[in-house]
Amino acid sequence: MVKVRQDAWSHEDDLLLAETVLRHIREGSTQLVAFEEVGDKLNRTAAACGFRWNAEVRKNYEKAVDLAKRQRKERKKAMKQQATNGVTNISEAKEITKTNQQPTTIDEIIHLLEQLKESTSINDEAEFEQMKEYNQQLTNENEEWKAKYEQLQKDYDTLKEDYQTFVNIMDRARKMVVLDEDSSLSSPAFKMAKNGNLEQIAK
Repeated sequence: MVKVRQDAWSHEDDLLLAETVLRHIREGSTQLVAFEEVGDKLNRTAAACGFRWNAEVRKNYEKAVDLAKRQRKERKKAMKQQATNGVTNISEAKEITKTNQQPTTIDEIIHLLEQLKESTSINDEAEFEQMKEYNQQLTNENEEWKAKYEQLQKDYDTLKEDYQTFVNIMDRARKMVVLDEDSSLSSPAFKMAKNGNLEQIAK
């Protein structure tokens, strides 16, 4: 279903947008994902939610955004610590497997290490793709607004020309009326008749 909602944002809408964005920041997600979630709930596009956040809402939540970023940092730090502990445990397990001569367990450990290595790169790639998609949406909307502006400019120029033509016609009509009035108000001419009387000369 195409999202075409264009009504004004209510206080509740802004509050939902702020809470969702802050939650995604804390959890290490992207703002684009937050915009899409809010868009689904409010029947708006992700781009519209992003514009509303950056233009109006964010300035009212600067301290909350900073706090959410700190919480995200602490969350990542804790996850890294857990990962480090996991690697330590894996290393210990690897030493045990060497002693016990169990290559199957070593393969499992290698597989686990590869998964840990890929997990961070996958998150970065996913975020990059999401931002790339969001940028494309903004580019498309910008092109649409540009086309609308050019059409409005053409309509305005046409209207301006029509108006100027109308003014010129009215000006010529006014001058013609003034000339007719001047000619009708001119003094009558007379000539002397043979009998000595004055006769008006017909125009």
